[in-house]
Amino acid sequence: MKLSQIYEGWKNHLIPAKHLKKFIKETAADRIKICEACGFHSKHHRTTRPDAHCTDCGCTLSAKTKCLSCNCPIGRWTQVFTQLEEEEIKSYAKET
Repeated sequence: MKLSQIYEGWKNHLIPAKHLKKFIKETAADRIKICEACGFHSKHHRTTRPDAHCTDCGCTLSAKTKCLSCNCPIGRWTQVFTQLEEEEIKSYAKET
C-alpha cells in the first residue's frame, strides 16, 4: 500500500470531505461487511492489536475501507472513484 493511500484512508476516516462524506460512509459500510466475513479479518485470529484489521495486509479496517483508491489485497473489493473526484484530480493536475 502506498503512503498516499494510507493518508487518504485516515483522512477520509477522520475528516472526510463534506461532499464525499455520505459516499465514503456507504462505501466503507459495504466493504466492512465483506471484510467481516473474510478469514483474514483479525476477529478470526489471535492478535495483540486492539483494532479490527486485515491479517493479510495489516491495515486498520476503519481507515482502509474508507480509502477510495485502495483495493483489497486479495480482491474482495476494488477501488472506486466518483466523477467528482476524477474532476478534482484533473483540476489539480492542470494547476501543477
